[in-house]
Amino acid sequence: MICAAMAARASIAACLVLAATLVAGCGSKSIEISKDDPDHTGAVIFVQRCGACHTLSQAGTQGSTFDVADRENVDGPNFDDRQETVDDVLFAIQNGGFSGAIMPENIVTGEEARKVAEFLAKYAGEGGSDTAELGAPGPETSGG
Repeated sequence: MICAAMAARASIAACLVLAATLVAGCGSKSIEISKDDPDHTGAVIFVQRCGACHTLSQAGTQGSTFDVADRENVDGPNFDDRQETVDDVLFAIQNGGFSGAIMPENIVTGEEARKVAEFLAKYAGEGGSDTAELGAPGPETSGG
């Protein structure tokens, strides 16, 4: 019984990663950080693993909905409007967000997790788009 539950959870996580990769390739936005920037690798990993559920202009992702009527349970926080620290990002990555409700635990690990955390801590909260005016999820509207 436990093995079946673990297999189902792993399957769901794999599907979310695949969906994130596919969705990250859609649209006309792209990473706004130079390939020479030390945070570029973190941005690429963020797009691949996190971009389907989270918005961040510097990564070119639009995973959070902009319309309250279209919100889904997988819409994560909008990082254009929400600042983060490296430690908080690492905690969320390891524990499946702060609520533990939908984000897969350990969606990235090791050095990749550290690079995502450093990238996000540096660029989150810069308000890179008009998302606040459009009602996209922020810290008070989503448990991400």
